[in-house]
Amino acid sequence: MISKSSIDTVFEASRLEEVIGDFVQLKKAGSNYKGLSPFSDERSPSFVVSPVKQIWKDFSSGKGGNVVAFLMEHEHFTYPEAIKYLAKKYSIEIEETEQTNEEKEKQDTRESLYLVSEFASKHFQEIMHKTDAGKSIGLSYFKERGFTPETIKSFDLGYALDEWQGFSDAALKKGYKLEFLEKTGLTIVKGEKYFDRFKGRVMFPIQSMSGRVLGFGGRILTNDKKAAKYMNSPESEIYYKSKVLYGIYHAKQAIAKEDNCFLVEGYTDVIQFHQTGITNVVSSSGTALTPDQIRLINRLTKNITVLFDGDAAGMRASIRGIDLILEQGMNVRVCTFPQGEDPDSFAKQNTEEELRAYLESNSKDFIQFKAGLLVEDANNDPIKKAETIRDIIQSISKIPDRIKQEVYLQECARIMDISEAVLFSSLAQISSKEANKPSGGNSSKSSSGSSYGGGYGSSQEPPPDFFEVIRNEEQPNNKVDVQYLLERKIIEILLLYGNREEDFEDLILKENEKGDLVLEPVVQQAKVYEKIFLDLQEDEMHFGNETFKTLYYIIIEKLNQDANFVLEQFVNTVDMKLSQEITSILMDDERHTLHDWERNNIFPKSKTEGVAQLVSETILSLRCFLIDQKVLEFQQTTLEHRDETNRSILEEVKDYYGLKMLLSRKLTRVL
Repeated sequence: MISKSSIDTVFEASRLEEVIGDFVQLKKAGSNYKGLSPFSDERSPSFVVSPVKQIWKDFSSGKGGNVVAFLMEHEHFTYPEAIKYLAKKYSIEIEETEQTNEEKEKQDTRESLYLVSEFASKHFQEIMHKTDAGKSIGLSYFKERGFTPETIKSFDLGYALDEWQGFSDAALKKGYKLEFLEKTGLTIVKGEKYFDRFKGRVMFPIQSMSGRVLGFGGRILTNDKKAAKYMNSPESEIYYKSKVLYGIYHAKQAIAKEDNCFLVEGYTDVIQFHQTGITNVVSSSGTALTPDQIRLINRLTKNITVLFDGDAAGMRASIRGIDLILEQGMNVRVCTFPQGEDPDSFAKQNTEEELRAYLESNSKDFIQFKAGLLVEDANNDPIKKAETIRDIIQSISKIPDRIKQEVYLQECARIMDISEAVLFSSLAQISSKEANKPSGGNSSKSSSGSSYGGGYGSSQEPPPDFFEVIRNEEQPNNKVDVQYLLERKIIEILLLYGNREEDFEDLILKENEKGDLVLEPVVQQAKVYEKIFLDLQEDEMHFGNETFKTLYYIIIEKLNQDANFVLEQFVNTVDMKLSQEITSILMDDERHTLHDWERNNIFPKSKTEGVAQLVSETILSLRCFLIDQKVLEFQQTTLEHRDETNRSILEEVKDYYGLKMLLSRKLTRVL
């Protein structure tokens, strides 16, 4: 268990924008920061971070919370793991009591897999640095590749002994269960027997964006033709090949800073680039590039530079990945190395300045690269040239941005010496086919294809009818839950202004000389939370929503006990569900905040200038709503019991309507 004082220290030191900035590219937006959601596939940023309140909200997925909630959602940390991660980031020593055997047993499978993987990484490092076999075989190999001791340590490189059960026996001796060794893929179990998967290989730990060990890549050092040169961990509950990029942990900050990511193929390509001085580089680990891997980069930058070996055949085989990148709305450049060179060897032979200069001068836009590569294949054959152009148009059709499409088509027309009209017509046909697929519904009329064809006078595609009236499908009439919204507003007011002292102008019901009820104005000074509590208590009003009800009493108690109520600290003291609800309430309010109007000499009224009025109107509106509900109950009772009781019920209804008329005068509007 981590002590409360350590947790408090971690929260005080942590800056939400800094922590999230390690995983998501954030841009300043008024007093907040915005970025693309790390939890969903989106092209318009809806992920908002509030440095003032130290909370975040992802409007695309609905998730939100404090700094710990982000790490638990994004990295699948447990609460203690998130605290430890932050403590490490901010160099804080945490006080922790020894876990009991019972507590250790409660660790779930996922956590056990992480622990086994972490142990394996340290074990392979120790073997390489502290055993004769490790030094003479593993360490020698890395030194021959030109890696310095600092680089080897930075990437946690290691070596697995060429023994059938060397690692497995060591792990079992330390108390790790064979069940989890098998689930990580580190140990292969066959009946009663077991043996090491990576025996006799140098080891490359594969880490998550936060630095947790997910799996391994292992390279064999013998000339055994039956064994694969490289072997990866099998997929597990913590390791999904299609969602991981090798080197992302070391590269994430440089990618965001440089606003560009170099994408290579192998582990040593990444490591050699880092050692040379270029650190914004990751690898797909020898697997085909996937949309999930691209989205991982997309959180940090919109720009990818794909680095290909000088092998032409390999380039053609990998070119499909470019279309996937384009589909994600990203900008792609391509750089190839001289024949016989790869990123590893080229970086090894050049200084950082020389490598940067080469990448700068030899990086081509994807359209130039693809055209050059395919034209070379066409070899002046008209049919092959037509196929080449069609292939390029197919790639351009993947781009979601219309303006980019048009620019690339113009570039293609220039390079291939063909009219733009023909290219636009071809793009229109491709887009139309895509739109007419079953999943596309009946949207072909408004597809990008038809607008391009018409815009360029193509005879193959009719121009769209811009004045065609399309009947909207009837939308379901979603009834607004008035009570829910008003209760939510009360919670928001308590969170934002609960401790503020305001002058509340109230109208008190009094009986005049004739016996009629009249309203007399009275000004009373009180704290916002006191006003709300007394008004709700006076009318015996209760929350209908259980979450709001729980929050209401917690907030009232906290405000009553703590004169120095701090919202940012309060969010960290409630459980995860309530914390997310608070975040949702506050960030919905933040989402609609006006920014930068003052630049245009427009000075909107601050919300804090009308807090007393806001409180009074919200409470009165809730009163009126509950009166309406009560009247409906009476009406139902009247229908069910047509007897003498009706008269008394009607009298009560009349009284409620009279009260509602008085409340409408308070609100200065018709109800």
